Amino acid sequence: MSLRPLAPPFTKNTIWVNLAQGPEWERLRGRVLLLHFWNASNIHCQHMLAELKYLESKYHDGVTVFGVHVPKFDAERVAAVVQKAINRLYIRHAVINDADWILWRQYGVQSWPTTVVVDSEGKIAGAYAGEGRRDELDQLIGELLEEAAARDLRAFDASPSISRPEPRSALRFPGKLLVTESGLFVADSGNNRVLECTHDGRVIRQIGSGTPGHFDGKLSESGFNEPQGMALVKDMLYIADRGNHCIRRVRMITGEIETICGTGAHGRPLNQEHASLQEVALNSPWDVAIANEKLLIAMAGQNQIWNLDLARNRLVPFAGSGAFGRDDGEGSMVTFARPTGIAYSNQTVYVVDLESSSVRAIRDGRTTTLVGAGPYEFGDVDGLPAAVRLQAPMGCAVDPNGQILWVVDTYNNKLKALSLRGGGAKTINLPYKFTLPGDVKATPGKIWVANTGAHEVVRIDTATGQAQRLPIGE
Repeated sequence: MSLRPLAPPFTKNTIWVNLAQGPEWERLRGRVLLLHFWNASNIHCQHMLAELKYLESKYHDGVTVFGVHVPKFDAERVAAVVQKAINRLYIRHAVINDADWILWRQYGVQSWPTTVVVDSEGKIAGAYAGEGRRDELDQLIGELLEEAAARDLRAFDASPSISRPEPRSALRFPGKLLVTESGLFVADSGNNRVLECTHDGRVIRQIGSGTPGHFDGKLSESGFNEPQGMALVKDMLYIADRGNHCIRRVRMITGEIETICGTGAHGRPLNQEHASLQEVALNSPWDVAIANEKLLIAMAGQNQIWNLDLARNRLVPFAGSGAFGRDDGEGSMVTFARPTGIAYSNQTVYVVDLESSSVRAIRDGRTTTLVGAGPYEFGDVDGLPAAVRLQAPMGCAVDPNGQILWVVDTYNNKLKALSLRGGGAKTINLPYKFTLPGDVKATPGKIWVANTGAHEVVRIDTATGQAQRLPIGE
């Protein structure tokens, strides 16, 4: 134990997001501390949070978790943006805003996520980079708590649950949208359900109980976990059940819901054809689109686009090697960086790549970049394609005229129009405030925006520019 280095303490200059004042470092002695260095836009951090929740529950009387949020994007330096992420991800432990990377450097962290373990005497017992470290952390925590108890150092009081909730509203962080000729489907992601509505926002029926879980059944008897992208094929609604890492299908006539692809657990499917669809574990499927009776899946956790052949019941890779990046090319030679939005039109697949702040196009097996310069090149710049800079966009939609791709520029809180004829991109100035918009859809004369951070759906009349908040669930 004596060889362990002392952990750098919290100080009066440490900035807390969801606490008015953080705990004194010395008063934490006797407990095992987990310092989770994370980032709101990093999918691997989101996966690691599920592992930490398990450990928090198991060791509630001996472990305290502290989140240390370290920004990648400029927007993530703002405490209000971090607080939105805390609430969206159901984080109930104290979080530090390490906007200037001070603790990151003091602890020698090199990547997201990294979990640093501090023993009962305030010394660093280990550091674990990446996701999938639950078992290793579990073993070390157990050993450290036994060690502390044997030396009569262990504190047994439970850590408090910390919460600064969002304002009460009918929707909670709505994610993706689907608009048909007569209906509007809203992935009410924070409430773990999908709402079928009229175009005016009147709720027709609820899909999913609202309780997080993975269980099939009829409509509100089923369980989802952060549902996202949706696609409708005849009377079948397909849903990317992000938190359950699977694809669900709703029979719209009977209301029956079934899991057609995925095990319900997080995995990393091999780059090959899969025939046993319910035995392959998916990796954060975030959005879906129909292309020639095939369901294209933006697999955000694996930096790939996959193809689910609905006729043959086969899952195959469509584009991307699985590596993180923004490389163009053919088929599996391509790299993506957390694709979270996908649209299909005129034999072309459009992909919004969140972590590279770019928009990609896939046609005839070849991927090209329409706008965006790479994973660490971002901003808020309109103009010709080479000059355009976005900041963590999350969704896109092809306008019915086929000449414009609408893009929600999430961290810039803007709606942008990208010319599909090479004319570049421009911001659509509207008399309406967007807060972390997560998706956009387009129908003749209308644009629909999931204003995720404001817990609402907005409908825009393209002729007048008038934006109207829909009273969904009110």
